[in-house]
Amino acid sequence: MIGGQALIEGIMMLGPEKKAVVVRRSDGGLEEKVEDRVLIKDKYPILGLPLLRGVFNFGASLGNGIRALMFSAEFYPEEGEEEAEPSKFEAWLERHLGSEKMTSVIVALAMVLGVAFSVALFVLLPTALVGGLAIPFPAMPMWVRNLLEGVARVVIFTAYLMLCSRTKDMRRVFQYHGAEHKTIFCYEKGLPLTVENVRKQPRHHPRCGTSFLFVVIVASVLVSSVVFSFLPITNVFGRMAMHVVLLPVVVSLTYELNRWVGGHDNLLTRLLTAPGLWLQNWTTFEPEDGMIEVGIRSLELVLPDEAGKDAW
Repeated sequence: MIGGQALIEGIMMLGPEKKAVVVRRSDGGLEEKVEDRVLIKDKYPILGLPLLRGVFNFGASLGNGIRALMFSAEFYPEEGEEEAEPSKFEAWLERHLGSEKMTSVIVALAMVLGVAFSVALFVLLPTALVGGLAIPFPAMPMWVRNLLEGVARVVIFTAYLMLCSRTKDMRRVFQYHGAEHKTIFCYEKGLPLTVENVRKQPRHHPRCGTSFLFVVIVASVLVSSVVFSFLPITNVFGRMAMHVVLLPVVVSLTYELNRWVGGHDNLLTRLLTAPGLWLQNWTTFEPEDGMIEVGIRSLELVLPDEAGKDAW
């Protein structure tokens, strides 16, 4: 159940008990930050039940990821940022909320904006495009409309990943992404965590967030197709609203599917993970040895003392 996330010149690892962020500083050293994890299901047991835990765990993962990104960005500021004074808005937040609360506000705002951007790009935009296409074809069957929306989502998502992978900064992040996957694979196989052993591992992992997001898109197509077969909504804005309403259901179902797939290895699970693994050709690249060292260190910091406590 150990997973991670690539950062700016670093990696975050999430274990069953601890969260670790390791960043390669500009002087070549490693900056480490380790925290105890408090799982949502431990505070609110009901939120750990199947079909409920998916949405809340997704939100918690998003918050952890944004905090880790902010931490890694502190060591690689934009050019001229060190000399720049805080804006009036930042000074106001600092004065009225304090640094800790200000960070929470920024994380919450980033989460809202990130989710809104994703929903707009991968859910609402395809619906709008197909809705515009349906204007000259009012007799378009509902199943055709559902299919076209699904194809549009997959195309936009794939194109977005491909474009991101072509930028210099994101390519380095995706190299760290590869280091994270390789390190976890090495540990799962029971091999000593050395650069040589990690280097030999594949960089495509079935439990990757890229695979999860792709399955979310596919699941949204299937769920909306079923719903719209009973509720034949043709109005574009009505369909957009329904897609947003169905999103928590889709995320919950996908989380359970991803959890099951992550714990099994057979022909069915390999078929289910194949599209997501293919997409990782653009979200993971072969890492440098220094990146693998970051992956190894971040994983070592979250390994539980009791053997088997990190089993899925």
